[in-house]
Amino acid sequence: MKNVIFSLMLVLGFGLAYTTPAQAGLFSGTKDEACSAVGASSGGKCDQDKLDKSSGSLTTTLNNIINIMSIIVGIAAVIMIIVSGFRYITSAGDSNQISSAKNTFIYAIVGLIVVALAQTIVKFVLSKV
Repeated sequence: MKNVIFSLMLVLGFGLAYTTPAQAGLFSGTKDEACSAVGASSGGKCDQDKLDKSSGSLTTTLNNIINIMSIIVGIAAVIMIIVSGFRYITSAGDSNQISSAKNTFIYAIVGLIVVALAQTIVKFVLSKV
């Protein structure tokens, strides 16, 4: 049982550490795609003034803040998952240390779920505004 929990911690820890920016919700397209997304494309050229005006909106600013906060919390959760795995390995059979490591792991996973749900809810509300 101990090996199964440790394996799960390692898989989740390293799997979450290798997500790409596109998977995290960040834009990874070209400048032309960004221009066409905000309607700034005219004859194949991008109007930088229109891009600057559209990127300064409140919705865009809030989306950027949400993405940055989600990345920070995601990194912290991955670190805590790795720390809990390390604590689980070095517990030497002590039941208090094992339960502490398990609790750390569970709280890190719950934190990731809360961040994902919060980001979804906020983006839904911003899309309705």
